Amino acid sequence: MIELHTPAEIDRMRAAGDFVRTTLAGLAARVEVGVNLLELEHAARRAIERRGAVSCYWDYAPSFGEGPFRNVICLSVNDAAQHGLPHDYVLRDGDVLSLDFAVSVDGWVADAAVTVIAGRPDPDDERLIRSTREALEAGIAAAVPGNRIGDISAAIGAVAAAYGYPVNREFGGHGVGRTMHGDLFICNDGRPGRGYRIRPGLVIALEPWWAKTTARIRMDPDGWTVRSADGSRAAHTEHTLAVTEDGPLVLT
Repeated sequence: MIELHTPAEIDRMRAAGDFVRTTLAGLAARVEVGVNLLELEHAARRAIERRGAVSCYWDYAPSFGEGPFRNVICLSVNDAAQHGLPHDYVLRDGDVLSLDFAVSVDGWVADAAVTVIAGRPDPDDERLIRSTREALEAGIAAAVPGNRIGDISAAIGAVAAAYGYPVNREFGGHGVGRTMHGDLFICNDGRPGRGYRIRPGLVIALEPWWAKTTARIRMDPDGWTVRSADGSRAAHTEHTLAVTEDGPLVLT
């Protein structure tokens, strides 16, 4: 069921959004050559404990995963695009790392992701990351009352096309509220003027992601980590936003 939230409920969601934003920024600042992914996982756990928040990933067991997930953040390296399991891996020079973090604060959820580079960046990787950030901005700009979900998808997909990146349609954005993944599903490519008409009170997470040279994916033996089928590097950027009478309000 698609939920519409009151202005008071959206205001209460700000606490989760603020926490997710500041925690992700702090974790991203720690990314450098020589850092173990498990250090980032445990730093995220400590932050959650200090805040009294609840991880949306711990014990998460969707149909596509080999559940339950027993970490509090997704850390996806290089060709890993989604749902990377934190593990004993030390970041190397030039590694591309996506950090995806979602928590509940006082019963309300926020979800966001960033992609950063450890050490010396490759210009092609910087371009890939930049494309997802620009696509997110375009998707947010299209999230206004009266538009349709297809307008958001088309705006995101147009940026990918302009950069020459193929778009996978299996994973995308989603509704957010008291749970991390609610209705709707928001594809990262689509046709304008199609789908659910956007109304004030809708809260969604938009998450443009793609790999450099393929839209096809494969699942790791760990049952969670989604990788590009050809091993090309991937990037992922995400914000949670609320649709208001005055337009989109980014909560993260």
